[in-house]
Amino acid sequence: MSNTTTTIPMNSSHTPMMQQYLRIKAEHADTLLFYRMGDFYELFYDDAKRAAELLDITLTNRGQSAGQPIPMAGVPYHAAEGYLARLLELGESVAVCEQTGDPATSKGPVERQVVRILTPGTLTDEALLPAAQESLLVAILPGSPIGIASLDMASGRFTVLEVATFEQLTAELERLQPAEVLYPETWDWSEQQLNCACCRRRPEWEFEPVSARAILLRQFQVAHLDGFGITHLTQAIGAAGAIINYVRMTQRAALPHITSIVAERHDDGILLDAATRRNLELVRSLSGQKTSLFDVINSTSTAMGSRLLQRWLQRPLRDQNILNQRYDGVATLLQLDHAQLHQQLRQIGDIERILTRIGLRTARPRDLARLRLALTVLPEVQKTLDHPSLQPWRQGLQSFPELADLLTQAVVEQPPLLIRDGGVICDGFDEELDEQRQLAAGATDFLQRIETRERQRTGIATLKIGFNKVHGYYLEASRAAQAQIPADYQRRQTLKNAERYIIPELKTYEDKVLQSQSRALAREKWLYEQLLEQVAEHLVALQKTARILAEIDVLRCFAEQAERYQYSRPELTQRIGIQLTAARHPVIERMQQEPFIPNDVTLSPTERLILITGPNMGGKSTYMRQTALLTILAHCGSFVPAERAVFGPVDRIFTRIGASDDLASGRSTFMVEMTEAANILHNATQYSLVLMDEIGRGTSTYDGLALAWACADALLNQNQAMTLFATHYFELTQTIGRAPGAVNVHVEAIEHEDTIAFQHQVKEGAASRSFGVQVAQLAGLPLPVLQQAKTYLQQLEKTTPAKTSAQQVQPVETPEPVAAPPSELEQALQQLDINQLTPMAALNWLAQWQRHLKND
Repeated sequence: MSNTTTTIPMNSSHTPMMQQYLRIKAEHADTLLFYRMGDFYELFYDDAKRAAELLDITLTNRGQSAGQPIPMAGVPYHAAEGYLARLLELGESVAVCEQTGDPATSKGPVERQVVRILTPGTLTDEALLPAAQESLLVAILPGSPIGIASLDMASGRFTVLEVATFEQLTAELERLQPAEVLYPETWDWSEQQLNCACCRRRPEWEFEPVSARAILLRQFQVAHLDGFGITHLTQAIGAAGAIINYVRMTQRAALPHITSIVAERHDDGILLDAATRRNLELVRSLSGQKTSLFDVINSTSTAMGSRLLQRWLQRPLRDQNILNQRYDGVATLLQLDHAQLHQQLRQIGDIERILTRIGLRTARPRDLARLRLALTVLPEVQKTLDHPSLQPWRQGLQSFPELADLLTQAVVEQPPLLIRDGGVICDGFDEELDEQRQLAAGATDFLQRIETRERQRTGIATLKIGFNKVHGYYLEASRAAQAQIPADYQRRQTLKNAERYIIPELKTYEDKVLQSQSRALAREKWLYEQLLEQVAEHLVALQKTARILAEIDVLRCFAEQAERYQYSRPELTQRIGIQLTAARHPVIERMQQEPFIPNDVTLSPTERLILITGPNMGGKSTYMRQTALLTILAHCGSFVPAERAVFGPVDRIFTRIGASDDLASGRSTFMVEMTEAANILHNATQYSLVLMDEIGRGTSTYDGLALAWACADALLNQNQAMTLFATHYFELTQTIGRAPGAVNVHVEAIEHEDTIAFQHQVKEGAASRSFGVQVAQLAGLPLPVLQQAKTYLQQLEKTTPAKTSAQQVQPVETPEPVAAPPSELEQALQQLDINQLTPMAALNWLAQWQRHLKND
């Protein structure tokens, strides 16, 4: 976002052009102003300095105005899109100021005005947008609840949602990944917390729900909002109204492509908090490499399908009816020729964004050519989808034969890039256009006849007719032929080795040629606008067809993945639990060269917590993550990499994986770990899938063990969540791992001399050690350090047997009754209030009794 700090006073001492510039700039003080001058967009003063820094272009001066030099930087008009894209990527906004007056009739500076304002969240231009990613504009209205509205300007997809807490807001922003965020200027919320490069404070009145409701009614041309199911979402309506108001201001045009608004329910999908989305690397990896789940499964045929796949991954559904319908579609496509469908969809392309540009009247000729191809291929897609299981999608597809015929008759096979170049409309489409073109062509033929005649009359064999924009048509002869120039030739221009002349007859035809060309181009532009109007009449039906084609594209992608990598259809049940047979990690199995070792997972009301032990690098984290990723894939409608997969209801997925700090907010690695653990313990239910990896690492051994034990016990007995709990505290295998509802498993590793071999197999029972020194050796730790570590390890194992540590947490459980009279220790145990006892207090109590018993 621009920060223009210098105010340039506007007074009569400035040149007329600079007065015009400063007047326009004053209306867009916080935006870079691209001021059109001839073949360049120029920037002046602070805008020039900022653009020169951001774009690495030359900063120069344009004379003086009011006695001061004018800093100036500029970019060529024909190459502006590349520079604009770079500025927008950096979070800047640009006001594009074009010449709207006629230079031939203007007195003083040509009239100019801002025709649109480009911001990161309001882009529709193909050259400025990433094809496979959405560029969302999000508005937030704080309150209770918090209203959220999001608009994909390039497709017209408009959604609203209300959430209860700021944690849920953070999770939604992580899901949406907005390009631009709007929020009231009175809201005390740091832009760092919004996690967006472009945040804008807007006047509070723009979010006022009553006026926002009126804005939405005008936009959708309805009497009430009941039909959209959002009437009760007062805060979300306020946010939605702010978005429409902002987009109208930036686009300077109507928004006919925004035809509906969808209310999302917070509980419709499996809820994923911000940490879980990052840890599972659904659509982007933490390393920045192409190793996210989206990257490896995306084989969509169109950009709009790719964007929809990302949305599905970010918001997996809970509705089993919709999921089974998608499974049916994937299964059917596996039986059909989905490779042929892939080729058909590739020809259809990204019509979703093309339709938006048509609605905004900013479509280019090649957009219409691509839409024509899509409409031509559409009947073939309908034929391919002629199957009972695909009827939900087949029935929603419309064909547009009249529109396809219109575009075929009107637009040439390979149109130029811009309408201003002419040559877009086919010959024979419009009689008046044909007449003007014939006049221009006839005049050109006549000019050639004049050239031939004048060569014969003068005897100058090199005489030729030329044209330029400054002097128009002319007859050119070399200096050596001046003696042969007739008296009726009038000199127009002198060159180094030639002279240029004009004759009355040539001037007459020059006017005819220019007038006919000008009228032909004007007629062609008018016809082009009419063509856009005719296509826009079908906009709503075309948008619906585009949405269905995107869904078909994603299902075809799922079918391709299932066939190529042996994925199986998930089974959905109402019984709580997850059962995976021979499950594989969908990302890692693609990344590694050797075969992936599959493993089983069983979570149920009688096996709610799986306690996982084993060495580092053994595969504990892989085992946990693949369970979550398969759950997400299944709830998107995809088949999954497993021999069998059964899923009961899942409401949320939580992860506590990895070690990171948040120093900007003053939180250490351990504080981040505990914050994430607290979120899980407060919100997990019996329908939640919880991944807990190495809880308690960031503090002392006893503190960490106590916290790990307490967290595992709470998840098992209070939350009763479906939990995968990885730990290096082997003591827990003797306590939590033996409790009802828990099971011990370990990842297999074999030690040979001083090395270790990972088997990556998950087996029943607990591991006995972590092989930390051996893993450190694989990491390349210096040999003397390793030898010293082994010595310390042997000493520690002699002085602190593992069984002693295991016994330290057992006495918090109620002992079995005995027949003998109670001892002093047993009496103390009976008097102990376990419900009021913290894990640390329990360990201190045990230590005191241990010392007491040793002394006895």
